[in-house]
This record gives sequence, C-alpha cells and structure tokens, in this order.
Amino acid sequence: MSERKRKSFTSQYKTKVALEAIRGVKTLNEIAQEFGVHPTQVGEWKRELIAQAPGIFETKRGPKPDDPAASPERLYSEIG
Repeated sequence: MSERKRKSFTSQYKTKVALEAIRGVKTLNEIAQEFGVHPTQVGEWKRELIAQAPGIFETKRGPKPDDPAASPERLYSEIG
C-alpha cells in the first residue's frame, strides 16, 4: 500500500477560503467542494479568522519609540 501524504495549505489559501465562508454567499459544503477541502476544515478556518481579526487593528501606527539599548553612543562606547 502506498502512504498518502497530508495536504498542506498556505496561509493565503486558508485566508481565501475563510473569507469566502465569511461572505456567506455559498454554503460551507459548496465552498469545500470548490476548494477541495473538508467542510469541517472550512468552518475551522472561518472560526480562526474571526477570532484573530480584532488583533489585526490593535497595533498602533507611527514612529516606534527609541530603544535605549540600541543608541549609537552606547554602541560606540562598547566598540572602543
């Protein structure tokens, strides 16, 4: 018997499938058939995307605070 290799999907592919499921135009079964994955997997990816979505916009933009450990004067003093 030949051993079957597990399918591995990229994060972009998972996101594409999950977004399709979130849109709600098609059923999970239709999406699973279209993308070649199990319907349970589609639901799992959808739940994971919804759970991770709030964290995307929590980071603040703008200049990053200066790290005192990386100041040029301190680095030059260590070099000599």
